[in-house]
Amino acid sequence: MRTAFDLSPYRRSTVGFDRLFDALENSFRTDAQESFPPFDIVRTGDDSYRITLAVAGFARDEIDITAQQNQLVISGQKNEKDEDGVEFVHRGIATRAFERRFQLADFVEVKEASYENGLLSISLERVVPEAMKPRKIEIGGGSHDNDDAPQLTDQKAA
Repeated sequence: MRTAFDLSPYRRSTVGFDRLFDALENSFRTDAQESFPPFDIVRTGDDSYRITLAVAGFARDEIDITAQQNQLVISGQKNEKDEDGVEFVHRGIATRAFERRFQLADFVEVKEASYENGLLSISLERVVPEAMKPRKIEIGGGSHDNDDAPQLTDQKAA
């Protein structure tokens, strides 16, 4: 059993961290449903990741992937098919509906998704816009002309 943490003292003394505290509070609220389907998160490069979910028993058309703002939602709903004449002695392959949510950092985009051998793989990449990347600002010369204004260049800061 997990203990709930009260983050309200931190909320009162900080500004602009609401999304961070919301994510922390949501991570504390775990129930049994969140263990299905099992998944892995792998860093595949400096700014790229892959989420792999084990969704055996689900077909491609029974899985939905939705990315909006900073959240990735993966859900599965098994199509009800009557299997005439089939009597299960044991049913161990899960067929229950699921929904798995992942909070994505700023500028993380879903690049592609693939499904093979019961594993759903979703590739993610952090793509920082050029306007948000650091820029080197050159310092003007010592003359009193209009050359004193800082000059912007497109070079990346070291």
